[in-house]
Amino acid sequence: MTDIAHTGRQARAMGLPKLGRARGLVNAAIGMAGLLALWWLGGRYVANNPDMMAFASFAPAPTLARLVDMVASGEVIDMALPSLSRVGYGLAYATAIGVPTGILVGRGPRMHEITNVPFQFLRMISPLAWMPIAVMVFATWDAAIIFLITMAAVWPILFSTAAGVRRIDPAWLKVARNLGANPFHMLFTVILPAIAIDVLTGIRLALGVAWIVLVPAEYLGVTSGLGYAINDARDTLDYSRLAATVVVIGMIGFTLDALAGLLVKKFNWMRGGQ
Repeated sequence: MTDIAHTGRQARAMGLPKLGRARGLVNAAIGMAGLLALWWLGGRYVANNPDMMAFASFAPAPTLARLVDMVASGEVIDMALPSLSRVGYGLAYATAIGVPTGILVGRGPRMHEITNVPFQFLRMISPLAWMPIAVMVFATWDAAIIFLITMAAVWPILFSTAAGVRRIDPAWLKVARNLGANPFHMLFTVILPAIAIDVLTGIRLALGVAWIVLVPAEYLGVTSGLGYAINDARDTLDYSRLAATVVVIGMIGFTLDALAGLLVKKFNWMRGGQ
């Protein structure tokens, strides 16, 4: 009897992860079904309201039909690639600025005291508030947009990096110094591996902020990208294309965040296994 009970517990224990994953997928499907139901109800209300009938193309059926056409024609790729390029450049610049600055702030208590108030002040300024300055300073619209994305993305990376540096066990640094590590070795063999998860988490947060800032930033003088597509669809009263572009923005943003989350989990697992 004891062996049977033990076997049953083992079977249940082996089945729990699979059940948990299946339950997560089912709950996600329920959530998406609820969202689609609310969208459908909103579309029905708009279509039946005489004052809002012009916006009936926002409903799921015309939106999804237009989305299929946009995917088949390659329009989605054409509008997404410039936006992805701008976000990529903005994140690269933000990482190049945020990680070294975060390490300096995290390593020096006095540096943290000097920079904390100015950095917090600058962080609370909307990145879009820099738009007039960006237009005056940079020669091209693309450069201005990348600057705005950089201003939005740098702060999560900087503060996450600084917090990770402050959490490093001082004993690690002491042991490294006792073993003769120079500052170069200290940085690349102790500090950066110790804060890698913090940096990746900051980049993931920065990616979300950058993706949100991207669309209004692309309302500037560019003639490509997802923000331009939204603006163009609005000006031409092509509401099904506008709604389909909104769906594309959400799908790409969700995919980018999911990929960043997988990278964080994988790196965390690799570090834990060492």
